[in-house]
Amino acid sequence: MTAPAVDGLLVENSGGILRVTIDRPDRMNALALAHLRVLGRVLTDAATDPTVRVVVIAGTGKAFSTGADLAAAAAAGGREAPPEEVMDTANAVIRAIVDLPVPVIAQVNGAAAGVGASIAVAADLAYAAESAYLLLAFVNVGLMPDGGATALVAASIGRARAARLALLGERLPSDEAVRQGLVTEVVPDAELAGHVDAVATRLAHGPRRAIELTKRALTSATLDRLDDALAREKSGQSELLGAPDFAEGVAAMLQKRAPRFG
Repeated sequence: MTAPAVDGLLVENSGGILRVTIDRPDRMNALALAHLRVLGRVLTDAATDPTVRVVVIAGTGKAFSTGADLAAAAAAGGREAPPEEVMDTANAVIRAIVDLPVPVIAQVNGAAAGVGASIAVAADLAYAAESAYLLLAFVNVGLMPDGGATALVAASIGRARAARLALLGERLPSDEAVRQGLVTEVVPDAELAGHVDAVATRLAHGPRRAIELTKRALTSATLDRLDDALAREKSGQSELLGAPDFAEGVAAMLQKRAPRFG
């Protein structure tokens, strides 16, 4: 597998483990549209690569990913692409994670917010550092959860807890995230990378077909309405991305002030 043609995304395939690292620490690993496009292609290609037996998604620095790069979008005047295309690109990443015949591990070393949280929750296994947290930050900038979060989070923790995260936009520390079932295990920060490597190596040497069928069965049992959720999120988010509240939310975030929503 060749390296992606975009700065800020590192790809390495070794020993059956495909490691995809979001490498934008100066932006807290926020993902511009170009990064989401390439990430989706890398994951889709992995599905047909017989040398890949497990995928690890990680981030460098202090964050896993803080979601969409709203500063880049604002700098482009909101004209990176039509909202529907943005949503299709993000949805393709989540669909690729879920559809991969091999397990996907999220190595959540720090903040996982917005679509970064969606990616972490979409993974089959998510190991979080003690200092990490999840944040469905969408409502804070006038948006709704996307990346399948409305289905993925509710499938893991139930409607009431999912509503609290989605409607209030509050941080969920990793110790609470594991208690609620959103992450697999919490690991001391200094031990996270080694722990994930050990799990990935174990899976890479496991029975590939048995693991594939197990993943498929679990996905079918718990995420049978994911496509419906992605479609609803695309429709709602496409509307919200062009609304005044989103423009105000981004401006307030960049100016470090409280938003004044209509």
